[in-house]
Amino acid sequence: MNFQSSRRRGEDGIAMVIDFLLSNARLVLGVGGAALLGIATLAVKRLIERAGRAAEDEKVEQKMAESWEDLSLVSSSPTLIRKGIEGVVMKHVSKATKQQKADLCKNLDVSSLEVQPKPEAKSKRLQLCVLTLQERLQQYYSSRVALAPDEVKRAQSMALDLCAEIQGILHSRHPDMPLGEMNLGGSLLDGLQVVRADHVCLLVPLQLEPTLWRLIPGEETLLTHPLHWMVRRVNLEYFPRGRSYWDRYLVGGYLSAEAVVNMFSKNVMENANWPSVSGTLDCLIRPVLGGPDLRLEIRPESGTESSGQPLFISILPVLREDDVVLTAQLELTSPWVNAWHLSLYPWETQRLAELDAADDGCRRLTLKILKAVCKLSPPLRHLEAAPLANLILHLSDSEDDWSKNRLDVRFQQCITELIGHLEQEALHSYFKPAVNLLSGLSEDQVDQMGFMLYCAVSDPEILLI
Repeated sequence: MNFQSSRRRGEDGIAMVIDFLLSNARLVLGVGGAALLGIATLAVKRLIERAGRAAEDEKVEQKMAESWEDLSLVSSSPTLIRKGIEGVVMKHVSKATKQQKADLCKNLDVSSLEVQPKPEAKSKRLQLCVLTLQERLQQYYSSRVALAPDEVKRAQSMALDLCAEIQGILHSRHPDMPLGEMNLGGSLLDGLQVVRADHVCLLVPLQLEPTLWRLIPGEETLLTHPLHWMVRRVNLEYFPRGRSYWDRYLVGGYLSAEAVVNMFSKNVMENANWPSVSGTLDCLIRPVLGGPDLRLEIRPESGTESSGQPLFISILPVLREDDVVLTAQLELTSPWVNAWHLSLYPWETQRLAELDAADDGCRRLTLKILKAVCKLSPPLRHLEAAPLANLILHLSDSEDDWSKNRLDVRFQQCITELIGHLEQEALHSYFKPAVNLLSGLSEDQVDQMGFMLYCAVSDPEILLI
């Protein structure tokens, strides 16, 4: 008899059953079953591997029964699944990670016997298997998170050169446009950018006459959104329309962020002579068209050390009044053409710096590691910097000890806290509690993040690969 063909037909039948189970689990659980399907996949993998092994019939039946017990979780109710998900994930992940660590140490031993290196080199290799989480986080920060000073300096230099060129273009075309001094902003200037120095903001301040314009908080507008402010033209009976340069961008008595962005898009993005500017700055500059934001891409001239890494510069028209900073970011305020976005980034960054300066803490260090983890991990890539910064600010209210030797404890605590917020699908802003910073995530994204973080509870090092 042809046992191989019969086994293959058996495996095909099992595959059909597996496809049926997984597809029906998706139908029953909906989008929220992404994490559960991951568990089912692990169990199915075990089932196939055990069924394909040449072993005694009794052992095969026993192992298959164990795998079907794992699969039985999929047919449970969603409530029971949520209660049991953590234990199942921990079991599979801990087994996998322990096996990987054992294999790594074994491979190191074998390779050391073959090559016969010096005793010092052998001990250094074996130390990789016994690093504490604190040491692993420090190693991860130095090797993956922190930016080289030369890289930061080079990016800032290119951005400053382009800033001067854009300011000259606007002044030559619109000499009467009341603009303040342009400057750079964002995480690159605040020392919070991670992995790569690849983006920076060019802030273009608009100068408004205080007697003609009034900034209206979002809670006082018809939009009632705390982050969607409006700029009203006032005193029209005494100073009619036309007295202010910015009156030409009025829509319904309010300064339109969309009209201002369209003006900058036309004058800077579309009509600027970028080949000429590129020749002046010895780099390649091109506008990134097709989106609501004003973004430029800069690539150093070919042949340089960083010629393959682009730098993106976002041009942000801003309004300032005391400590309030409003930005014209249509991607955040759409579809409201008159809405300006209240930027909480300056408040959050300043608060973190003040807290760390007061106790020599590791809040900013923890934030940078979390940002790098999310940037380098596909399931966590949709988690932006703002929720992470606010998570640490909330945690700082309840935890006093943020010394650097507690980095591992705070890192694990952030993971646990983040899981709780994802389960509630809410993480409220530290300065604007009515704002839910997780509202832009889909159910599928939340489930993928939750599954990844559940795995990291038992072994945080899977986030540091």
